[in-house]
Amino acid sequence: MIDGVVITIDGPAGTGKSSVASMLASRLVLDMLDTGAMYRALTLQALSHGVSTQDPEAVDRVTRECIVDFDFAVNPPRVLLDGRDVSAAIRSQSVTEHVSHVAAHRPVRERLVLAQRRIATAHPWLVTEGRDQGSVVFPHAPVRIYLDARPEVRARRRCEQLVAQGERVDESVILAAIIRRDALDAGRATGPLRCPEGAKVVDTSDLTQDQVVDRLETIVRAMVGHTLQQRHAQGAAPCA
Repeated sequence: MIDGVVITIDGPAGTGKSSVASMLASRLVLDMLDTGAMYRALTLQALSHGVSTQDPEAVDRVTRECIVDFDFAVNPPRVLLDGRDVSAAIRSQSVTEHVSHVAAHRPVRERLVLAQRRIATAHPWLVTEGRDQGSVVFPHAPVRIYLDARPEVRARRRCEQLVAQGERVDESVILAAIIRRDALDAGRATGPLRCPEGAKVVDTSDLTQDQVVDRLETIVRAMVGHTLQQRHAQGAAPCA
């Protein structure tokens, strides 16, 4: 019996990681893990308790006992914070503005890295996306992909996402926030954003979502297609 395949997708904010990972997982009949949602859930917890997200001790105090989990019975999986569905709440602009501060705290990252590895043990046929999946969490994953896009393209995508959620946005403000977040993510001491060594790099700036997924599927099938075929030949169903 084949043990599983983990496919990592990393990249900065606004490159389409979550949507693309979900679509790719559906095509390949794999589970999908949105690790950014885990950091967003703990950011939501910190904000709801009124603590400064730049205070490591305060953030650790109010998030230490939190359980972030996923309901893999639906696609994309629902995000659960202590059993409560927070899938929509974690996408607010307020959470977006603070998540990089929370993600920079070493205790938070260390806990969530362990949690992500536990999830991969329970769901070994997995597409996982984030900022350190191929570099820190799963450095030996057989397929590691890095998505990138020009900052102005990422800002426009983020604005479209927020408008669809009913929020009023200023694209120049969003662009400035993305540039700041890139600097924070790349400069943090623990789990900084970087392209994993040996990763396949895909610039999504001038590609549609379907084109990105097509390209990633081609990469995956070229690298682990035989393993996926073996799994399906054995009649395995996606993890639930």
